[in-house]
Amino acid sequence: MLSTNFGYDDDRGDYKIILQDHIAYRYEVVEVLGRGSFGQVVKCFDHKLSQWVAIKLIRNKKRFHAQAMTEIRILEKLVEWDPDDQYHTIKMTDYFYFRKHLCIAFECLTMNLYEFIKMNHFHGFSLHLIRRIAMQLLQSLTLLAKHDVIHCDLKPENIMLEHPAKTSIKVIDFGSSCFESERMYTYIQSRFYRSPEVILGLSYHKAIDMWSFGCIVAELYTGLPLFPGENEQEQLSCIMEMMGAPDKYLVDRSSRRKLFFDSLGRPRIVANSKGKKRLPGTKSLYQALKCCQDIAFIDFIERCLSWDPSKRMTPQEALRHEWMTTNNNGFIQSSS
Repeated sequence: MLSTNFGYDDDRGDYKIILQDHIAYRYEVVEVLGRGSFGQVVKCFDHKLSQWVAIKLIRNKKRFHAQAMTEIRILEKLVEWDPDDQYHTIKMTDYFYFRKHLCIAFECLTMNLYEFIKMNHFHGFSLHLIRRIAMQLLQSLTLLAKHDVIHCDLKPENIMLEHPAKTSIKVIDFGSSCFESERMYTYIQSRFYRSPEVILGLSYHKAIDMWSFGCIVAELYTGLPLFPGENEQEQLSCIMEMMGAPDKYLVDRSSRRKLFFDSLGRPRIVANSKGKKRLPGTKSLYQALKCCQDIAFIDFIERCLSWDPSKRMTPQEALRHEWMTTNNNGFIQSSS
């Protein structure tokens, strides 16, 4: 009985959700919004403040609890750094323990960018709309970079629309995030958005978020992931197919080079499940972006996707890039 927390938990250490049940005698559970390795997210009605919230219930296991404490520390700092809610990051409203589960309450948002892309039948969006989303994402990344926080899992699913009919967004899920001085994990980022330095086992810093950002912006344009690798080897093949093979100095520093390169440093070419082999440097970003005619947009994506993280644009540089400062009619607009 103790192993299942007096019957409140399942074998995985997840809290057994019962709809209409109350958490902490305050939050009424109305819907399960999602499940992950960390635990579950439920939509609740807060009877104390008469508003909707999302509550993340962390699994009743030591290692998930430790990571959730880092998440809470970052979320508390975000409230402190952005008291007027101008930087488009999710707001934590409360955290507490309930039946041995650490629970984090957030403002309730509507749909994520993946659902938004899907609703549009994976056709992609106008550059005008993409710029509005990109601007907000960069403002969020500017705040994180200023305080040396790495999000570590930027992807369309972790960017929420505040309202289904508007384009204001919030970056969510700081569950993998860390301070740059306290990097905890080597296995981070969702595969399609994983930076080459993480794949190669090089040291990483906040530039990994700019790689993910570049992938997301490209996906908003085409409707499909830019680098859709089936596994990590094919992920690197997808990147090399477009960006060419990495420079020797990056390969030499890679702790995982034997996985991806032969003894001479040449990329190992592996067929995917459909028998397709991706050869380095055989596809251009221009082709991948459906022959987009906006040269500034292509340049913008390219500068986010440099092999060498030190050569990638920072969020501040991206905000000053000509694609961000020129609107669709060719007029310059302020980036404030």
